[in-house]
Amino acid sequence: MDLLLLKDIAIKAAQSAGKIIQKKLNEDVEVSTKDGGSSYSSQVVTEVDKACETAILAHLLPTCTEFDIALLTEETEDNGSRFEKDFFWCVDPMDGTLAFINKHPGFSVSIALVAKDGTPFIGVVLDPSTDTLYYAVKGHGAFRNGIPWVIKNNNDYLTYTTDKKLKDTPQVTEINKILNEKAKQLNLNTVKEMNGAGAVLNAILVLENGPACMMKFPKKEKGGGSIWDYAATACIYNELGLPATTFDGGQFDLNKKNAFMNGKGVFYSNLNPLQ
Repeated sequence: MDLLLLKDIAIKAAQSAGKIIQKKLNEDVEVSTKDGGSSYSSQVVTEVDKACETAILAHLLPTCTEFDIALLTEETEDNGSRFEKDFFWCVDPMDGTLAFINKHPGFSVSIALVAKDGTPFIGVVLDPSTDTLYYAVKGHGAFRNGIPWVIKNNNDYLTYTTDKKLKDTPQVTEINKILNEKAKQLNLNTVKEMNGAGAVLNAILVLENGPACMMKFPKKEKGGGSIWDYAATACIYNELGLPATTFDGGQFDLNKKNAFMNGKGVFYSNLNPLQ
């Protein structure tokens, strides 16, 4: 399988969706709900999400036929073919829909190619707000706008990226304790919060605002992000040699039957000492 060719196709697919999002940035869009997780952000969907999926699939579906690749995408029912074929495309046409509705930066396009065993082989993320492209291919490194990505951690504080404000998070006390302990370990002055982005861009913001981390505690309620929220960024982190793991540091299962990640939670960081 030609991973570099498939990466190029995934980039074109992401860019086609990004153009749709950019055209709609300053327009009012129709909002509806779907069966999602326990949070409102996982239930909202717009006409833009669906238009982005259509644009992306125009690029990806021919590869599904040519290379016998399965498909998992947020806005289409899972047909289970990802458990039968060697690889599947994992697509979030627009992550951070709530941020998009509120005209708040934090939405993105995410496309990954994942093996049947859950290993991510390609990860493509496009931030339409800044037109910044991030991508990685297993064994070929990670890139930002086509340039090999070198992570620089210049801040003298620890950044915590989160979708909702920390004060509105049920585990605020536990999270604060973890963050303060990590800051102390790294001899950092304080902890600063960045909130409002979706899971995909929050993972990217961790890399852009180091030293930084993001986390989702394990919980019983359905939610905590889905496979399509983490597959592309997990590939990017793997190529950077940085941790993208379950909350307790275990390996991601990116081809689990239940697409939600609530069972084991999530932890991303851009410094190994944060593990």
